[in-house]
Amino acid sequence: MTPYKAPLDNVQFLMNDVFAFPELYVDNGDHEADPEIVRAILEGAAKFSEQVIAPLNASGDLEGCKFDNGVVTTPKGFKESYKQFIDDGWSGLSAPLDLGGQGLPESLSLIVSEMLATANPAWTMYTGLSHGAIATLEVHGSAQQKETYLQKLVEGEWTGTMCLTEPHCGTDLGLIKSKAEPQADGSYTITGTKIFISAGEHDMSENIVHLVLARAQGAAAGTKGLSLFIVPKLLPLSDGTPGPRNAVSCSAVEKKMGIKAAATCVMHFDGAKGFLVGQESKGLNNMFTFMNTARIITAMQGLCSGERSFQAALAYAKDRLQMRALSGAQAPELPADPIIVHPDVRKMLLTIKSITEGNRALLYFSLQQLDIAKRNPEPEQRQRAEKLLSFITPICKAFMTESGFEVTNTALQVFGGHGYIQDTGVEQLVRDCRIATIYEGTTGVQALDLLGRKILADRGETLSAFAATIHAQCLALGEHPQLGKHAQQLTRLVKLWQATALEIGSKSLQDPDEIGAASVDFLMYSGYVILGHFWLKMAATAQVKLQDEQNGNANFYSAKLKTCDFYFKRVLPRTEALLLSITSGADSMMAISVEEMSL
Repeated sequence: MTPYKAPLDNVQFLMNDVFAFPELYVDNGDHEADPEIVRAILEGAAKFSEQVIAPLNASGDLEGCKFDNGVVTTPKGFKESYKQFIDDGWSGLSAPLDLGGQGLPESLSLIVSEMLATANPAWTMYTGLSHGAIATLEVHGSAQQKETYLQKLVEGEWTGTMCLTEPHCGTDLGLIKSKAEPQADGSYTITGTKIFISAGEHDMSENIVHLVLARAQGAAAGTKGLSLFIVPKLLPLSDGTPGPRNAVSCSAVEKKMGIKAAATCVMHFDGAKGFLVGQESKGLNNMFTFMNTARIITAMQGLCSGERSFQAALAYAKDRLQMRALSGAQAPELPADPIIVHPDVRKMLLTIKSITEGNRALLYFSLQQLDIAKRNPEPEQRQRAEKLLSFITPICKAFMTESGFEVTNTALQVFGGHGYIQDTGVEQLVRDCRIATIYEGTTGVQALDLLGRKILADRGETLSAFAATIHAQCLALGEHPQLGKHAQQLTRLVKLWQATALEIGSKSLQDPDEIGAASVDFLMYSGYVILGHFWLKMAATAQVKLQDEQNGNANFYSAKLKTCDFYFKRVLPRTEALLLSITSGADSMMAISVEEMSL
């Protein structure tokens, strides 16, 4: 596998030039995140990712996790690299200073996570879940719970998990059977089995803090009766140190298609001592704090697999010799030309590049809204950002993971037969990224959330506001000599975006299945349109940079303009086919009976 190289030029282009993160940090009062500190952090994260954990990616996949009578041992090098990670202070970048963190913006912490997850996605499963646990306890935990758990989680001495799924239920959490019985000392006894628990058991931290959904005694059926509990692996003593083992055990580590170095566990709570987070029967609401953070991190995984795949495919295409170019020999001194000269290979590479760089822009815009929602001093700004982030999160999660899997699979195609064998490492990338479209809510679930809850429920208000922003951009670029035709193309697609949402809503009044029938295609349509918006933004920024005669990076900015042109001509037209599918209605899939399906 080509060694991972952190894409710092692309990261800094988006942060500094396209989205103006330095100004954002000033507006939010994050004065400690000055450009020099940010640059040093990014460079340090790049070095750690490239030199420490990227070399463990292939070996971790081959070795996997070892399970022996409830004890999970991570692959060679994982425990030592995690210790270096916490010793170097990477675990608490965005956590408050009084909790042992560095108080930096969450966007910066998650951009660091992007590099880590690109270098070694399985390794980051042990650190990523703690981020959500910290966010949940910060918002919903009691003062005592914060004092007991937060600093340990922030500093990385302890790690966190999210325990939702059970053998009989995944998305439909209302079917959860895990029970919580109140005890005289204010604690609860938790009983039940949870499956697919990432980092549920491992040897990298001294304690594991499980956040568990369970139904308290006498609570209502369905999701309304669920409560959230802290269930630590080792019960903390009065001085905060880990004490006796709780009645929590791991009975198996799943044998999986990918991310084999990440321990995906079956967890049993056999009368374990748990502590209520917030109020009874408010568990799902509290857990959404965790889930929303997790969905952004999962969306990032689609970007990460695309980035690593592009680096590998580009290096291979420049080196692999096969046939001569149709236009004549491009490397006459060699027995054949590098495959990068062939149009189809060039198309595959540019598809990977344009979608991956577009996904990065979508992610960074989302991280901007996350920062504003949490840190901006103006309540109206926070509320606006929170609403926009809620709207865009299902698009991020589903579109970025679906397109990330597509382009990773495309990278394997660039390698041909060599991509299918283990030695090149590309087949591992395909296996590792496949899960991202499934966990933290499948693509279908995200699509229903977008169309049903985020668009139709507010009568298209947030969609209209976002569309207005794109319309204003297109209007400003309408006469641009290079980007004007793209702006006109995008204007048409945005109008259809809004009109189609209204059409689906109208049809659903007569047949609710119309929403489910259209939702996934509608979400993908939304993703392509939004990437078009950000490609225009990146291209316009690059054009300005090119006009600066003092600029010494002309090739970088020229490539942005040419990749934008490719996206609009070769990728964005996918929306036309999606539109036909969206508007074809539910009949073609619902008219056939269950019995007829097998005939």
